[in-house]
Amino acid sequence: MEPDKSIERLETEMWDRTIPWLENLSTAEMLRAINQADQAVPILVGEQIPVISEAVDLIALVLQRGGRLFYVGAGTSGRLGILDAAECPPTFNTDPTMIQAIMAGGQDAILHAVEGAEDDVEAGAHAVKDYGIDERDVVVGLSASGRTPFVLGALREARQLGARTISVNCNHDPETQPYSDITIVIPTGPEMIMGSTRLKAGTATKLVLNMLSTGAMIRLGKTYHNLMVDVKATNFKLRERARRIVMLAADVDYPTADILLTQSGYEVKTAILMHLLHVDAKEARQLLTDHQGMLDSLL
Repeated sequence: MEPDKSIERLETEMWDRTIPWLENLSTAEMLRAINQADQAVPILVGEQIPVISEAVDLIALVLQRGGRLFYVGAGTSGRLGILDAAECPPTFNTDPTMIQAIMAGGQDAILHAVEGAEDDVEAGAHAVKDYGIDERDVVVGLSASGRTPFVLGALREARQLGARTISVNCNHDPETQPYSDITIVIPTGPEMIMGSTRLKAGTATKLVLNMLSTGAMIRLGKTYHNLMVDVKATNFKLRERARRIVMLAADVDYPTADILLTQSGYEVKTAILMHLLHVDAKEARQLLTDHQGMLDSLL
């Protein structure tokens, strides 16, 4: 069997001989070396903000029109997509169907590696069909290598179905590019441990995902003065956070914030409007509906 020379040419798969042998360093020296390598990642992400901003605006537009956002990935990239999608409902009170993640190998692959799952092009295409993705939706393919077959199959099928497509990659000239309306490349280079893309490439992917979902949610009016005004108060910590947000946004004390939230059914935006506009919960909700949930346009 001949070696795949194309893999050897991927920056993320190269062996960085400039790094001292980590096993020969003290624990503190080893961790400093890893930390130093990690520090380059936010800078590389920052250099791609013009492209990332295009992706944020596209995602926001799709979601405003009632479409859905899907992350598709395998391994570390897929798990990071699952994490980002799972955190949006409690953080921004989104419907769980608005932002979803598709993982090569299915649910079993979230905790355990499913051998060969990422190599199945057709499985990626079938997953897109199974989720009913169509021209209203946007699909974000996550692939550090830029050539994961499952992701390529998903992006290709999504495009054929009329969905908008974005890819996030960590190698130049990714194979995802022909199937992507927007291609984001964060060239993180060789890893400290050769090929372990859960390191710098994983960090870069997480930072980009933070920007994509958070940026889109801000554009949808999910924040006000940098406060999480659509938080879903499902536990003690989040209820306390909701009270603090109302206190800050409406400039009220703790007992008043608690009363407003109780009257509003713990809808933070509604509670804020009730106090600042001197209206009841029903009228506050109607105002929010009339203004697409944008507090800025009401205050």
